[in-house]
Amino acid sequence: MAHNSQVNISMSDSSMNGVPSPKVSTWSTTRASTVSFHNICYRVKTKTGFIGCRKIVKKNILTDINGIMRPGLNAILGPTGCGKSSLLDILAARKDPRGLSGDVLINGAPQPSNFKCISGYVVQDDVVMGTLTVRENFQFSAALRLPSTVKQKEKDERINQIINELGLTKVADSKVGTQFIRGISGGERKRTNIGMELITDPGILFLDEPTTGLDSSTSNAVLLLLKRMARQGRTIIFSIHQPRYSIFRLFDKLTLLAAGRMLYHGPAQNALEYFKSIGYECESYNNPADFFLDVINGDSTAVTSNKSEEIDIENIDEHISRDKTLAEKLAEEYINSVYYQETKADLEKLSSGNQKETVFREITYTTSFWHQLKWVSKRTFKNLVGNPQASIAQLFVTILLGLIVGAIFFDAKDDASGMQNRVGAMFFMTTNQCFSSISAIELFIVERKIFIHEYISGYYRISAYYFSKLMADLIPMRTLPSIFFTCIVYFMIGLKPTAAAFFIMMFTLMMVSYTATAMALAIATGQSVVAVANLLMTISFVFMIIFSGLLVNLTTILSWLSWLQYFSIPRYGMTALQINEFVGLDFCCSNTTLTNSSCIKSSMCNGEEYLRSQGIEPTVWGLWQNHVALACMTVIFLSISYIKLRLMKKFS
Repeated sequence: MAHNSQVNISMSDSSMNGVPSPKVSTWSTTRASTVSFHNICYRVKTKTGFIGCRKIVKKNILTDINGIMRPGLNAILGPTGCGKSSLLDILAARKDPRGLSGDVLINGAPQPSNFKCISGYVVQDDVVMGTLTVRENFQFSAALRLPSTVKQKEKDERINQIINELGLTKVADSKVGTQFIRGISGGERKRTNIGMELITDPGILFLDEPTTGLDSSTSNAVLLLLKRMARQGRTIIFSIHQPRYSIFRLFDKLTLLAAGRMLYHGPAQNALEYFKSIGYECESYNNPADFFLDVINGDSTAVTSNKSEEIDIENIDEHISRDKTLAEKLAEEYINSVYYQETKADLEKLSSGNQKETVFREITYTTSFWHQLKWVSKRTFKNLVGNPQASIAQLFVTILLGLIVGAIFFDAKDDASGMQNRVGAMFFMTTNQCFSSISAIELFIVERKIFIHEYISGYYRISAYYFSKLMADLIPMRTLPSIFFTCIVYFMIGLKPTAAAFFIMMFTLMMVSYTATAMALAIATGQSVVAVANLLMTISFVFMIIFSGLLVNLTTILSWLSWLQYFSIPRYGMTALQINEFVGLDFCCSNTTLTNSSCIKSSMCNGEEYLRSQGIEPTVWGLWQNHVALACMTVIFLSISYIKLRLMKKFS
């Protein structure tokens, strides 16, 4: 959107309730944009019935919706489930195009293919990183959404300008807040979400239920802020459920929906007069927004007939069910109104002479892959440091478990009990590495909404986000605990005293952790509920543990079940650790001490014989083939995770 001019606006909204209104606003206005929508229809497929006898039916969400949104506050109002959010998403090019028909034009021309990247969209839920400050969130948005040609000084100036305009100066360097960290207030958080979109100075700003979760005073403050921005030339389109009167009077244009049909589309100030003309009169001191919803819902107390053809109020429910629904009747009244005729005439003028063409939606980026990788990684590590509960807890638990395991299997001897203790310790190590990796299931689930919003808005490529998350998780959360665990356990148990054996064990535990983490990501990516992914991971690891090589001798398993061992992550870790430890280790007494009662009275006098009894080949390749298998499984699982991330549904 090109910049035309500078507009200075003096405002004195003393009722902003904590939102300062500067005497002079230096917002750089964008070219005025008009959004028009022609014959919008939207249908979705839904499943009905019970399992086994389900059938797919098509449900109409929106039916023949037409209208124009010009610079100003454009409100979409209606009861729950009327199609408000669907219409908003369609206008913002964020709705799945399947089942969608009709045209959305910008200034009479088709939407640009990357319209969702160059317009602003504030979702209903907060999509800012709570562990970062308000300024750091704005810096992240500016670094990824502004072109590299914009100098850092200019970016900082724009950030400071937005902070000042949104009244966030006092909390600019305060953390937004999480469930563990006390942060800014709800109104300040909502303004931070708006500020993230204002970084690109969009001419069109969409907001989905901007007052959700806010008290009436804070909601009023947010709408006053939007009103001020609308006066500066922006086209602001938002859905809202039940605003109070002080908010309703700020609307420039009102769109009323019910059951996917348009009941009114015109100046907000004329809505009461229109409904009075069709037989519905608002009582004195009644909130117009509440009145409209009462009419739509068939509340008889909102009805006063002024027409010769009166409605039987006492039998209104029977009257509606016997004939057409109330929503259909109100929609027909609107189609016959002068407001609809004026809208149709304006739509014909906008669309005449413009060839409508199919728009292939795409995501465009203003920065390179490496720039995106740098900033997303930077934010991810900041998030890890700013929210250390999980990482510190995992490291602390790892150290504690290492000390406990070291104490239990302390100073293993070179005899039968020492052999048993070594195998038991290795079993615990590999099992612990697997189950501690379950925490990775939250990696893409917790930030699912943030990722979807930022990706659609063109912040970064999926690959940049994916690799940055991997680096932030694998290095501190998987590598460091493996190092600490090995350093504690290895020397307390008294394993083979060679540097090579020590580092091979450390590398093996890392590989087991990486593979288990990759498996967790492959299962959890695309899921929206942590508990489901947690259950699937736990069941998988339980079956893998059975085939790890301790609970059952793998050489005795029936042939039609033995193939399952090749999918066991703990088995590869256990095998590698046993080869690393037992090769070259003797468990029999020498001939000079055969009278010692602690001598082993069996044929297994060394580690190699024990390994062969377990079906393990005590060779160099026998050792490293386990690491190769773990590496291959890691690559396969990570590839599955990445593919699922790409195929994740990113439209509502």
